Parts: sequence; structure tokens; C-alpha cells
Amino acid sequence: MGSVTRRVHTAWVGAVLVCVAALAACGSGAVAGALQGDVAPSGARIAAAAAVDWRTFDFDARRDGVEPFSTGIGAGNLHSLRRRIVHIGGTVDSAAIELHGLRVGARVRDVIYVTTTYGRTLAIDPGTGTILWQFTPRDIGAYAGSSQVTTATPVADPDRRWIYAASPNGFIHKLSASTGRELRSRHWPARVTFDAGREKIASALNLSGSSVIVVTGGYIGDAPTYQGHLVLIDRSSGRVTHVFNTLCSNRHGLIDPPDSCSQSDSAIWSRAGAVVEPGSGRLLIATGNGDFNGSTDWGDSVLELSPTAQLLHNWTPRDQNQLNHSDADIGSSSPALLPPTGGRHLLVQGSKDGPRSLHVLNLDALDGTTGPAGRTLGGELQNAQSPGGDQVFTAPAVWSHNGRVYVFVADGSGTTAYLAHGGGTPGLSVAWQNGNSGTSPVLAGGLLYVYDPGGSIDVYNPVSGAQLDSLSVGGGHWNSPIVLDGRIVEPVGAYGDHATTGEIDIWHVPGR
Repeated sequence: MGSVTRRVHTAWVGAVLVCVAALAACGSGAVAGALQGDVAPSGARIAAAAAVDWRTFDFDARRDGVEPFSTGIGAGNLHSLRRRIVHIGGTVDSAAIELHGLRVGARVRDVIYVTTTYGRTLAIDPGTGTILWQFTPRDIGAYAGSSQVTTATPVADPDRRWIYAASPNGFIHKLSASTGRELRSRHWPARVTFDAGREKIASALNLSGSSVIVVTGGYIGDAPTYQGHLVLIDRSSGRVTHVFNTLCSNRHGLIDPPDSCSQSDSAIWSRAGAVVEPGSGRLLIATGNGDFNGSTDWGDSVLELSPTAQLLHNWTPRDQNQLNHSDADIGSSSPALLPPTGGRHLLVQGSKDGPRSLHVLNLDALDGTTGPAGRTLGGELQNAQSPGGDQVFTAPAVWSHNGRVYVFVADGSGTTAYLAHGGGTPGLSVAWQNGNSGTSPVLAGGLLYVYDPGGSIDVYNPVSGAQLDSLSVGGGHWNSPIVLDGRIVEPVGAYGDHATTGEIDIWHVPGR
């Protein structure tokens, strides 16, 4: 297929410590700078960037969108950044990942990895713009330039030797991080659908334990028959170990052919895909339009799965049937996990059922009960208004600062910072807001970055909402930035253009 006791505060804090330990174990060296709890004031000296990997979409498996280390960029040097444009053979309608200090050829360098809509995965030196290697699916000629695409962000193995990437043909590829050579042994590449023309790999890949996590959805128009499903792939062998089908969930393997299940749709297609709960390793997904019966069909629902993809609990809105028939997907965003807040374990679920399309749920009692999964509808703690009352297609960022929990959400009508409240009347209240549209926000080194697909990266003080800068970049769609080592890396372009050329825009500290 190609060439070259379950939720406690200590578990949440422990996840951060494990992250730091993992960086050291992977050869990251000493982390320069402590966790960034304070926003760097204008004119302050910026600490040297930490030696950090950004191995997955939104920085970590729980998808909180927060890189907590020094990035080498702060309010004091934003205006000195310079722009570097890297031209590539495709469009990256997703995000990049990065491994620092990796030996590629004769040099040790930082390397970013991106996957284009037609499945080319590229390794790029962000300091020079040099393309180091490129993997091209062998059958790319069958779909290049067509509507059959992937918008999945790749993910790097913790050992820093391998990159896992999707292609529109329904396979996940295991590529050498240094050379791009594909591992083709045992079960690699791994098939995750039997109908790649109807089941799209849209969401970012994730990792948990020994597994690569992949989810599937459908294409615009929801051409039947397809079923959204979650797949766990053993990282070593490439063997599919577990499958959860959101329709016909009593079947525990890839459905072949898809029309052998009487129901269609219930896509998993949000930017973040599957979310991994810290500590327990449980998985959270949200589904799109589809049938719901509370036993085998789980359309328009938030689902909690065990680490081996067994269904544990669900939240399904009271108007699920209406949402299904009005194309108002609950699954347009992924669950955003909050740290323990006021004694509760909350999550925020964005959706297309605006204007009150931010649903605050109790993770310990998703439908208002302690489970198991079933037919109960409703049970949310709050339905809060999204920015401008618009539909939410983005992944929120979640940040703990000075005893408060902030939830940053951007959509087509604005950007809003919410404060989460777990005690008393739980829910979200607005801390600040503006009318600047955006995709999935990220908070890195104490600054908030939001890509506006109209052609800018807006940078904010996350506490006050003061806009510190607006950096010009190309226009796009679902793309979002990563920020580390003195650089902001932003893929641009939209998959709907069916382009076979594109660019990566990099704003960088001079000399980086």
C-alpha cells in the first residue's frame, strides 16, 4: 500500500508527570523551564524553548490542547517573528506533529510530520523548510484529485522511531520517523474499513498503551451504507485487536460488507477523534447522525468505552430523533475532559445543535445515572451557548490556571473563554469573548493561539482575552497550529479544493 477507584485528582496530575517522565525517557534531555502557569508579560525575557515533542493532535491523548512548557515565544517577542512558507505536494487539512532532536540522515534536527488529504506523509525540517522524506501510498493515482480523502493528523510512537499515518484507501501505515520507510510485515499496514469509498478516516489518530486508536466516519452527503466505528491496532504487530461499531454494536469486528448491517451513518468524524481518560485509559467518542435504540445503535451520543472498547455508558440528548433527522450532529466535536472541578468530573461536548451547543456532562453519570449504557435520554448539567450561538466543529482547549479551569472554544462566529464551575450549579460562564472566528485553539507557553481560516493566527492573553498579535497565513478549513521551540507551525488549505499542492506556514523566532 505504499513506498518509502477510577477518577481522582492524583490520576490527572499523575498524567502530567508521566508525560514529563516520558519525554526524558525518549531522550528529550532536560526540560528547559517549569510548567508555565503565568502568562509572560510584554517585554519579559523569554526562556529558552523546552526540548519537547508534540506527538499527537492537541498535544496529548486526552486532547486538552495545552503545551505546558516554555516555547521560546512570548508576548515580548511576538512582533519579531518571521514567516517561512514551505511548499508541499498536497493539502494538509489537519495539524502537524513534531519530534525534536531526531537524527535524520547525517544531522540531528527537529522534524515535523504532516499527512496530506491524499495520504502523502512528509517529514520536514521546520528550521529550513527542507522536505526530508515523503511517503506516498502506492494506489494514490486511484483517488488523487477526487473527493476520497483523509483529514487525519498522524501520531508518533512513544519510542520516537515510528509515525502512524492514514491514507484514503482505509489503511494505517507504520513509517520510520527517520527515513519514511514503511513497515510491511505481520499485519502492517492495518486495514480499518472494508469500504474506504464511504467510510472516511477524518479524525486525528491517537495512542493509548499498546494501541493505535482510529475512528471512521462518512463523506459529505452520508452516502449509505457505512457505520462509524473505533478500531484498536496493536502498535507492534499491526493486528486489529478490538472494534466498537456505533451501529450494530453487538458485532465486534469490522463489518464486511458494511451493508450487512441494517443501519447506516453514526459517524465519528470530529477533529480530535477518540479521547483517552487519564488514569483509567477509558475512551470517549461522540457520534453523528444515526439511529439510536439504546442497545445496538448509538447515533448522536457521547459514549464511554473501556480500554478494550467495551461500551460502559452513554449520554444521548432528549431530542436525539429530531437531531438525527435535521443533520444536527452531536459528534461534530469530541468530548473535552476537564480536571476535577468542584468535586465533579465534568466534560464539555460541542455539537451542531446550536445555539446552545455546548453540553456540560458529569463524567461519572453521563445520563444522570451511574449506568450502564441504555435507553435513558438527557441528564446533562447545562446546555451553554457556543460562541455566537454557532455550530461547533472544533476541539476545545482546557487549561487550569490559578485555581480556575478555562475552556477555550472557537467557531465560525467567535472565540470565547469559559470558566468551568463544578460546585453549586455546575456549568460554564463566560470569562471573555470576541467575534473572531477560529478552528481548534491551542495554549502553548502561556499564550492562546487560534487559527482563523480566513487567513490569520490570532494570539491572545488567555486570562484577559487581550489580542496580542494577528499573524498572516494562508486560508484554510479545519487546520490548527502547533507551537514549540520558537516556531508556530500552521498547515493551510481546505480538503474540498481537491488540490494536489499546498503549503505549511511557519512563523518563527529569528534564527529558528
